[in-house]
Amino acid sequence: MNTIEKFLRYVTIDTQSDEESQTTPSTEKQHNLASLLARELQEMGAEEVDYDRTYCYVYASVPATKGCEDAPVLGFISHMDTSPAARGDGVRLRIVQNYDGNDIVLNAAQDIVMRTADFPELLKLVGKDLIVTDGTTLLGADDKAGVAEIMAMAEYLLQHPEIPHGKIRIGFTPDEEIGSGADHFDVARFGADFAYTVDGGALGELEYENFNAASAKLSVAGRSVHPGDAKNKMRNAILIAQEFQALLPQEQNPMYTEMYEGFYHLNTIKGDVEQVTASYIIRDHDKALFAQKKEFFLACAAFLNEKYGAGTVTVDLQDSYYNMREILEPHMHLIRYAREAMEELGIQPIVQPIRGGTDGARLSFMGLPCPNLCTGGANFHGRFEYACVQSMEQITELLVKIAGKYAGFVK
Repeated sequence: MNTIEKFLRYVTIDTQSDEESQTTPSTEKQHNLASLLARELQEMGAEEVDYDRTYCYVYASVPATKGCEDAPVLGFISHMDTSPAARGDGVRLRIVQNYDGNDIVLNAAQDIVMRTADFPELLKLVGKDLIVTDGTTLLGADDKAGVAEIMAMAEYLLQHPEIPHGKIRIGFTPDEEIGSGADHFDVARFGADFAYTVDGGALGELEYENFNAASAKLSVAGRSVHPGDAKNKMRNAILIAQEFQALLPQEQNPMYTEMYEGFYHLNTIKGDVEQVTASYIIRDHDKALFAQKKEFFLACAAFLNEKYGAGTVTVDLQDSYYNMREILEPHMHLIRYAREAMEELGIQPIVQPIRGGTDGARLSFMGLPCPNLCTGGANFHGRFEYACVQSMEQITELLVKIAGKYAGFVK
């Protein structure tokens, strides 16, 4: 299986999404990977290759093997874009072979070092081969590792018709990193009964719970007056924004939370005395606690408006996605078969909540039950991102085995 060869090719293509854009895809450069994937799918013999040139989705099929035509249609989905949180162009790759457990110097000239003290999970990968960058860009394993694994799986199944499986549907989406990956995903056109997103982290991760999520844009209107004559006149928007942040519970910050604990996260802030805008994300696995967090956020704004005057602080708060667990609980065969497949391959299943979201969360609520599988990558959204060669190769094998599990499944 040519998983790594494909991955190394895909990550050289810049596909960063743009959260400020109002178009779909948010960046035209995502089409560069989409068109390549569509061409490769056609060349490997996939059927129903459908490249949506308007919205930048790619769909394709691996036909059912003889005798398995009545099996459920199973989908595998990954996103093509990379995070706007770190630079994604000019990716320079290196494979650290037989990793020895020491700190990894990514860029000696710029003194960029991935230290085990900061990333202790590296020590679990001693003896493995790690794909890293030169420390000036992200890698793009989120989610081009998933893309490569799905492509390698499809190619392998097409080359080995002796492996029984039902019809397999493949889907690649844009703009997942900015929460828009499912905006124009055509569930009916995709035509799968169930699916998996391949968009997780370490080998063995299997997830069917995720945050309920909202985004909030905070705007603070100040009043700029010469500081020499500012008494009882100036209203410093920067300080009011700081005051708003101080009202939020300090312990409900992502740097202090784990597992099912929710948070408020200040993502960006910009402005001056006259005007400040800040973007937040609000997360919680529990629906009731999620509602409470949103209510408290609005209450903080109301408090400051009472203090400084109506209209000083405005909030645009929008829900992004919800916890898919309630949709997946009637379809726990998706989790059971994935666990079985992992165990048969000697992979230890790690069933845990996603401290984030995937396209699968929204797709589940759109009628396509869709838990999440691992990709073998780590440290996503930053310059210390890496991927494990052996993990990625095993995940491709995992996808093949899961596909086979559904050969005899009765709808």
